This record gives sequence, C-alpha cells and structure tokens, in this order.
Amino acid sequence: MMIDTIAALRQKIENAAICDEETLETFRRDFISKKGVITALFESFKSLPIEGKRVIGPALQHLKSEVEKKFKNGAKLVEAQALSRTTQKMDVTLPSFGPEVGSLHPLRIVQDKIISIFERIGFNLAEGPEIVGDWHNFGALNFAENHPAREMQDTFFIQRNPDKLLRTHTTSVQISTCESQKPPIRAIAVGRVFRNEAISARSHCFFHQVDGMYINTGVTFSDLKETIYYFVQAMFGKETKLRFRASYFPFTEPSAEVDISCKLCRGKGCHVCKYAGWVEILGAGMIDPSVLMNCKMDAEKYSGFAFGMGIERIAMLHYEIDDLRLFSKNHLAFLRQFTACMSV
Repeated sequence: MMIDTIAALRQKIENAAICDEETLETFRRDFISKKGVITALFESFKSLPIEGKRVIGPALQHLKSEVEKKFKNGAKLVEAQALSRTTQKMDVTLPSFGPEVGSLHPLRIVQDKIISIFERIGFNLAEGPEIVGDWHNFGALNFAENHPAREMQDTFFIQRNPDKLLRTHTTSVQISTCESQKPPIRAIAVGRVFRNEAISARSHCFFHQVDGMYINTGVTFSDLKETIYYFVQAMFGKETKLRFRASYFPFTEPSAEVDISCKLCRGKGCHVCKYAGWVEILGAGMIDPSVLMNCKMDAEKYSGFAFGMGIERIAMLHYEIDDLRLFSKNHLAFLRQFTACMSV
C-alpha cells in the first residue's frame, strides 16, 4: 500500500547523508526533482479514490515537507563548508588589492585628441550653453524662416517655445564667440548637440560635435584646406586619403564636405561607408559675409573659414567601430576595451 511506501521512504530520507555538493545534488535528483520519487508518488496519488486520498494526503504532504527541509539544511551546510574553505585559503597578511583603475570613455579620448591637435596650431577652446535661442542656432547663421531644420520633426524645442531649443550644432557657440570677441579669432567649440533623428548604426538623437573657425584679415580657402589636411593626417595618419566635395551650408560660401578613405573596409566598401569606400567626416567653408555682419563685424575687412565634425563619426573610424549606438549604451564589455587608451 502507498502508506507503507511513504513510511519506507521516510526512513530512507532520514538515513540519506548530505556532506558535499555531490551528495546534495544526488539527494535533490532522487527526491525533489520532477523525476524524483516524491513527484511519482503525487502522480499516483491522483488516481486514488476519495477515501484513500483523505488518508494518504496528509502523510504525503508531511513527507514532502521533510524532504524540502532536509534539502535546505543540507544546502546551508555545503555553503558553509565552501565558505570555510575559502577563508582558510585567505592569507590576511598579504597586502590588499588596490582599487580598480577606470578608463576614459572612447568619445572623451577622441575629443581630447581633437582638441590637442587644433591647440597645436593656435585654436582656443570656446564654450556655450546647450539650450539656446533661435538667433544663435538659426537666425544669425542665415537659416531661412521656412528652413526644414526649424520644424518640430528636426529640432527639439523647449515646451513648444520657438525661441528656446536644444542646439542642433555647436556652430551656435561660434556666433556667441564672435559677438563677444574681436578678430583675430581662432577657436573651436566642443559639446553635445541634439537632433530629432531616427536612431541607427549611423545616427542618433544626440551626439557630440566639434566646430572650428578662424577669422582675420586675408583668410582664404587655401588656409581652410591646409588646416583640414593637417587635422586628417594628425588624427588618422599620413597615409589616409582625403577629398573635398562641393556642398551647401546656409552660413558658408563656398562650402565643401570632406571625405576620407574608409578605415573600416580600407576603401573596399562596407555598410558604414555605404559601399562607396569613402566616409564624410566634416563640413566646411568660407564664412558667409552676412554671418560676419550679423555678428557686427566688417565683412569687407575680415574673412574667415569654419568647419564642423561629429566626434562619434571620428571615433568610429579611429577605433574601427561599426555601430554608433555602442557609444551611448554603456556596455562594460565594450568600454573595457579602452582601458589602455587613456593617452592621446
């Protein structure tokens, strides 16, 4: 009868020895697991008549409780033994471990390197707020009133206020710098910018930019080209190929986009360079005279050039990373790769 089986099983459980991880696992497998004897008894219990269930039920539940209690006590014993072994192996006379050394974020490493490159040729660091007005972000830079960049789908406005927004480019810092300083001005602005864009391997709703400008008498497009050539060679190496393409920006004329040979595929073509072998790294051009006049400068006396680049794009090429989203996900496995890259 089942009541006799339960009595015999109780005696077997009492005699079972749990002294290490192996015997603990054997006990669990034999008595508690889905294929153990307790589970089998409950399956048989389902087919008993009502009167039989009334007699067997309490005894079966009591047996289950005893098994679970013994397993928990055995698990505590095994855990205590493992802790004891660990403590015994510890030599408290040894010097303690020092704190883990952290690392700079890859974007910060690249940002510092960019700043260092331009500081060598006389550029100063300019700063400005992330929340700006329409004038500094659009108006002073010749953006038309109906320009698409002013729309809600492209720009993050603060509480639907058309005159208060998250800056879409660090070029806004150039305007505030020109309003507060007199030529000659040679400055770069670094910081976060925000655009209402779809998040993908190539774009994000926030990213980091570097904008630079040089304003003085007699500044030409040749000065701009030499500056960009110097930066590309210092950042990516002298073997890197470079090309200028004619382009358009509201605040520069003439304007150009600068491409370098893709560092990820070595010019063979990949999804980062859209299988063209070239990757755009920055936009540049001669500052439009009307922008100078908006900043109360004499456009007949002074001329200047400006350029802007995304730090994420530079970092992707510098470290050969194929997904821009990795920079903002803060995955430790990704960030720990840069522990040895603190120097620039």
